[in-house]
Amino acid sequence: MKEITQVQRDQLLVLQQEEINGYHTYNRLSKLIKDKNNSKILKQIAGEESKHYKIWKKYTKQEIAPDKWKIHFFFWISKLFGLTFGIRLMELGEEKVQIEYESLLKAIPEAADVLADEEKHEDELLDMLDEQSLQYAGSVVLGLNDALVELTGALAGLTFAFQNTNLIALAGLITGISASLSMAASEYLSVKSDESGQDPIRSALYTGIAYVFTVIMLILPYLLATDYYISLAWTIVNAILIIAVFNYYISVVRGYNFRKRFLEMASISLGVALLSFVIGNLIRTWIGIDI
Repeated sequence: MKEITQVQRDQLLVLQQEEINGYHTYNRLSKLIKDKNNSKILKQIAGEESKHYKIWKKYTKQEIAPDKWKIHFFFWISKLFGLTFGIRLMELGEEKVQIEYESLLKAIPEAADVLADEEKHEDELLDMLDEQSLQYAGSVVLGLNDALVELTGALAGLTFAFQNTNLIALAGLITGISASLSMAASEYLSVKSDESGQDPIRSALYTGIAYVFTVIMLILPYLLATDYYISLAWTIVNAILIIAVFNYYISVVRGYNFRKRFLEMASISLGVALLSFVIGNLIRTWIGIDI
């Protein structure tokens, strides 16, 4: 067997750690899901991760204990946010490691086969994962997008029109709840007529719940703060956080460009808010209402 340098050994130890972590994580996840075929594939991949660990061990001549924190982290991420998100997040970490250590391909004969296996893992995982929540991602996007664009703009306009946090919160809640029911009903009718195979009731629920959640997060500052300027600034921060978190989730599970999607959605939402803010101030001045 070819001797390796200390630098290469250090690189292999990192890879070895990733493989043993992957083995234990995939094993635990295989027991989490009910689909027998998916569970079988995860167990198979866990076995291959174990095989890779033993290959690297031949060169490093060192046992490595699994990182329990990482294993627990990815297990609970998968349990809380879905198997697809957890595995894709884990795969993203493995891709970075693979790119960093491609220099090992020339030094170690088995490295090419191991990297080929890792690429095959990703393809298999993407093919096998079919979570119900992701089937209705479009409905969630619809609910979030509409609530962010419409309600952020409405609250900005109401802030200058009313200049009273209680009145703004009341008007915002009435507007938001009415709009969420309207959006849910529209989504139900849309899905029912397009014959996409999705359950129209589930689609409506996903849209409505996403809308109501966004309404609560955007109006909450007006219920907690007394200064309407602070409330509006807080609402804008909440809107940006919702956009960032949701787009990061979708970018991971779908492989989209996070920066591009985040900037696009944030620009639209905040642009409408700014325009509504200006219109609200102009209308208040023009009508001459002082509340």
